[in-house]
Amino acid sequence: QVQLVESGGGLVQAGESLRLSCAASGSIFSLNVLGWYRQAPGKQRELVATISSGGIINYADSVKGRFTISRDNAKNTVSLQMNSLKPEDTAVYYCNAVSRGIFWGQGTQVTVYS
Repeated sequence: QVQLVESGGGLVQAGESLRLSCAASGSIFSLNVLGWYRQAPGKQRELVATISSGGIINYADSVKGRFTISRDNAKNTVSLQMNSLKPEDTAVYYCNAVSRGIFWGQGTQVTVYS
């Protein structure tokens, strides 16, 4: 089992920035893909960004140019720098890991007000 713990959510005004972090622990053999997903009220969970162990990155169109995902393989962490936040970015953000299974964190709330 892999445990994922997110941190860094909060309440910010539109245009401001937040940085989310996620630390993985437990039975880590190889964290093939790490990523961030989000779920807004009444909506399905959607992909925000993913990064492979080799550094291949994928972003949702809605966050391209504003969000940056990064990972530290030595520390088993993944971060999401979110700039120019918009009210539509408001959601619970979940860390995700693919490592001999699919694992999720508990989520962290991001609220952006105008």
